[in-house]
Amino acid sequence: MPEPELSAGTLDYEDTGGDGPVAVLLHGVAMNDWGGAQALVADGRDQRIGRLVITSCEAFDNFPPGLPGHNLYAAAKVPGGLAAAFGLLKLRPARRSPMTWGRMTRRPVPPEVMDGWFRPLWTSPEIRRDLRTYVLGVPPRAELLRWAEALRGFDRPALVAWAAEDKVMPPEHGRRLAQLLPHARHVEIADSYTLIPEDQPERLAGLIREFVLDGAPG
Repeated sequence: MPEPELSAGTLDYEDTGGDGPVAVLLHGVAMNDWGGAQALVADGRDQRIGRLVITSCEAFDNFPPGLPGHNLYAAAKVPGGLAAAFGLLKLRPARRSPMTWGRMTRRPVPPEVMDGWFRPLWTSPEIRRDLRTYVLGVPPRAELLRWAEALRGFDRPALVAWAAEDKVMPPEHGRRLAQLLPHARHVEIADSYTLIPEDQPERLAGLIREFVLDGAPG
């Protein structure tokens, strides 16, 4: 299987086959993410996107987001701070702190799953360096708001699925994003915080499947 070489490194992917629509998933910090879909639209790199799904994420000027985001930003400003901050996450009780991942899910994430998220940061100085660059690269407020405003020009179907009880990404932001997108459907998912794929995986997968296949030849 070919491995495309990008400026950031080698892209590793898995082709599961099939002839259905292609879904590209972007995920969260320590797996690396922010309001990336908004930036793609704002920078005119959305030509190959047929449908857009936005789940609870950074939006408007909520960057770094909430208490855990500001904590991560503070750690990144100190030399060795990210190594120390993520080193503490080897202690499982620390993972449920409001300062870390405690406000990201309603229920604890299985330890082996979180170990997989954090292991690259525990073992690779290069990955910690890249994360530090990302965390400290806060765009100006005007730029963040420009990204959101640019969604008005996305003329294809969109789904905004937000955690109804989110403590980090305000539910109001989901409603505002849906108002900006001309062809958006807005859904709030109950009994979930930010990481909807962990709290409500079946509900989210069902919504995405219904949305992606809506109107597709069957």
